[in-house]
Amino acid sequence: MSVIFVDSDILLDVILDRIPFYDSSVRILLLADQLGFSCCTAVHSLLNVHYVTKRKLGLPEADKAIKLLIKKITIVSEDQTIVDQAIQSGFTDFEDAVQFFAAKSVNANYIITRNLKDYKESTIPVLTAEQFLRTL
Repeated sequence: MSVIFVDSDILLDVILDRIPFYDSSVRILLLADQLGFSCCTAVHSLLNVHYVTKRKLGLPEADKAIKLLIKKITIVSEDQTIVDQAIQSGFTDFEDAVQFFAAKSVNANYIITRNLKDYKESTIPVLTAEQFLRTL
C-alpha cells in the first residue's frame, strides 16, 4: 500500500478549482478510491482549507469541503512529539516541518505538494502532483 501525504495546497487546488493545478490534484485525491493507495493529510491542513475556502466561498461551502475531504482521506493527528521534532529539525519552514513529521508518523511513502523548496530536509520523497502521476 502506498501512503500519500497530501499538502493543503493540493487540497485547495481541488476545492477551489484552481487552474492549471486542478486536474492533477484531483487525480491524486482519486487515488484514495483505488486499491493499493491511501491518502492522508494533517489536521492543520484541514484548518487551512476551511479558512481559505470560507474566505473565498463562504461558510457553507467551507463546511461542505471539509466533510467531503474527511470521507476520502485519513486525518493525521499532530501532537507534542511531532511539534518537538519539527522545532528541532533542520527545516526552515515550521509548518512544512510539522507536515513532514506528521507524514513520517504514518510511514508515508510520498509527500505531494507544490511547495518543494521547503522540504529539502525530507527523507520522504516530495513530489508535485504532476511528478507523482508520471511515476504511475
